[in-house]
Amino acid sequence: MNKDWTFLIESARQARENAYAPYSNYKVGAALLTTEGEIYNGCNVENAAYRPTICAEQTAIVKAISEGEQKFKAIAVITENGGSPCGVCRQVLREFAPNLIVIVADTSGNHRIYQLAELLPDSFGPEELRT
Repeated sequence: MNKDWTFLIESARQARENAYAPYSNYKVGAALLTTEGEIYNGCNVENAAYRPTICAEQTAIVKAISEGEQKFKAIAVITENGGSPCGVCRQVLREFAPNLIVIVADTSGNHRIYQLAELLPDSFGPEELRT
């Protein structure tokens, strides 16, 4: 995978600036690339009750779905220390893009590239519910 994902990482970095993380101070930005080349950004939005908190990846995918998009190519996720998407986010992404490229970056300029299947092996998807 030799593609230069700098543009997507930069978009995620910009989204991270809008993160609302007063409790954890762990700001996350995400940039979701559709197969048509559109980018949907997201950031984490925490809540004092914790459970209503929404992750950056979920924000990006919900924004895209609400605009009629359902085909995705890649997502870049950036945190200060390069943390990868949580399990819930991996499952939400799997719903729409089992072959998604996941770029995990930190604020120092480092990044790693995965296929979603590497992060969520033997996953459960919509096809499991079809008879």
